[in-house]
Amino acid sequence: MRLLILGGTAFLSAAVAREALSRGIDVSCLARGTTAEPPVGARWIRADRDSGAEAYPAGDWDAVVEVSWQPRQVRQALAALAQRTGHWTYVSTCSVYADNDVPGADESAPLLAAEVGDGPVSAERYGEAKVACEQATLAAVGDRLQISRPGLIAGAGDGSDRFGYWPARFARQPDERVLVPNDGRHTQVIGVHDLARWVVDAAANGTTGIFNAVGEPLPLPELLDRVQRVADHRGDQVRVDHDWLVEQQVGYWSGPESLPLWLPSGYQGFGARSNAAAKQAGLRLAPVDQLIAETLDDERRRGLGRRRRAGLSPEREAELLRLWDLR
Repeated sequence: MRLLILGGTAFLSAAVAREALSRGIDVSCLARGTTAEPPVGARWIRADRDSGAEAYPAGDWDAVVEVSWQPRQVRQALAALAQRTGHWTYVSTCSVYADNDVPGADESAPLLAAEVGDGPVSAERYGEAKVACEQATLAAVGDRLQISRPGLIAGAGDGSDRFGYWPARFARQPDERVLVPNDGRHTQVIGVHDLARWVVDAAANGTTGIFNAVGEPLPLPELLDRVQRVADHRGDQVRVDHDWLVEQQVGYWSGPESLPLWLPSGYQGFGARSNAAAKQAGLRLAPVDQLIAETLDDERRRGLGRRRRAGLSPEREAELLRLWDLR
C-alpha cells in the first residue's frame, strides 16, 4: 500500500505516519519540514504547498491523507492528486457545525456557511474554512472519501496545551490548591494515537463516509477528578463560579491566561456530540485514564513548569485564588 500524507511532521499527521509505518505501509510525507522532519522510515517529499501544482509528486497512490484547513491548498492538492488515488481521507473538525448547544448531535447537524474566496483564511474563520475544504473534497473525490471530524485531540506532542495543562497543573504542586471552573457540562477528547489508528484503518480498509471522530463525553468535573487521581494530587480543587471567572476576564478554552476546556454559555453540546457512527465503523478509544497518564508522561518530559500556550500562569492563578477567598 502506498500512502501519501500531506503533512506528516506535526502532531496528528506525524502520528498517522508513525502508525502507518508500524504496519509496513509505504509512507510518503509532503511537507516543508520547517519545524520538524517526518518520522524515520517515511519518504520525505520536500515541498511548499503554497508554490502551486508543482509541489505535488507524480505517480499513483492507494490513499491520501489531507489535514490542511486552507481551501486553496486543499483545492490545489485535489486538482493534482484526486484522479491518481484510490482513497482519500480528509481530517476536518467538529468546528464545522453551526450549533453547539444540542447534546448528542450527529453528523447530520447543520454546518456553518462555507468560506468563500481563494486567499489565505485567518484562524477566526477556521470552521468556515474547513466547511469549504469538505465541500471541495466531496466534489472532487465523491464516494472514495472519508471525512473525519475530530474535536479536541490530546496526547504526546500536542502544542496547544489545552488538555495537557490539567495533568501538568495537578502534578506541578501536588499538595497545593488548584483553581478549576465550576462547570458541569460535558467535554470530549480523543487521543492522537486513537485518531491516527482510525485514519490509517480507513485508508487500509477503504472506509468512506462522514464521521464525528470524538471521544466519549464526560462531565468536566469527572474528567478533572480523574486527572487529579492520575497525577496523585493531594490538594483541593477550588471550584470557581462561571460568572465570577467572566468578571475576572479569564479566557475560555485556550490561549494565555485561560482555563482550558471551560466554555462559554450556550455550548452544552460542544463536548457531547455523538460518536456512534464512527464506533460502528471501527473507531476504538483507549480508556481516558490511559490518555491522561500518557499526556502526563509527555508533560514531565517537556517540563511541568514551562511557559504554555494555554492555561493560567502560576502568578495569575495565585491572584485569582486570593480574590476568590476575599469575595
